[in-house]
Amino acid sequence: MESQSQYIGSNSGMDGVDQKEGKVANQRKAGTCESILRILAFMLTLTAAVVLGVSKQTEIVSVKILPTLPPIDVPATAKWHYLSAFVYFLVANAIACAYAAFSLVLSFGNRGTKSGLGLVIIFLDLLMVALLFSGNGAATAIGLMGYQGNSHVQWNKVCNVFGQFCNQVAAAIVLSQLGSLVFMYLVVLAALGLHRRSK
Repeated sequence: MESQSQYIGSNSGMDGVDQKEGKVANQRKAGTCESILRILAFMLTLTAAVVLGVSKQTEIVSVKILPTLPPIDVPATAKWHYLSAFVYFLVANAIACAYAAFSLVLSFGNRGTKSGLGLVIIFLDLLMVALLFSGNGAATAIGLMGYQGNSHVQWNKVCNVFGQFCNQVAAAIVLSQLGSLVFMYLVVLAALGLHRRSK
């Protein structure tokens, strides 16, 4: 009888070890997943900033000054820094890119039990989501104006002339949107982790 109780006691001790090993393995998986997502956010926001930053197109545009005169061919250039919404978009992606690299280092330092640092990282991730969504919204609004124009205020569409430029802007917006969704997913994962720890 004593040997059975000793065996049961030693078995329950092994269960505690197994639970600890399981928690460590789950923390490693969560840490690896978080690191991959941060690297992905870094790459997406960096690529979005670079794609927009190198976008430039020069075309010859016919301008008609008077109906009785023939049109004059004038070279026109489209650059990202001509529109403040695109400047904001590029700066927002550059900030998010730098933060993604910095937060990757911070997350390695937070593998232990530093919940204060974890809360700061969650807050900054949420801030990056807001920053990227606002930059994406501003760039999308101006991009749609370029694609469609606005007949109410007599703004002509320009993407029929600067097609390559508009395509690069659209690609940058899609990449940035994916980057913001990665940051949002990081916030959701962190919130779920905090919820599990509070139980």
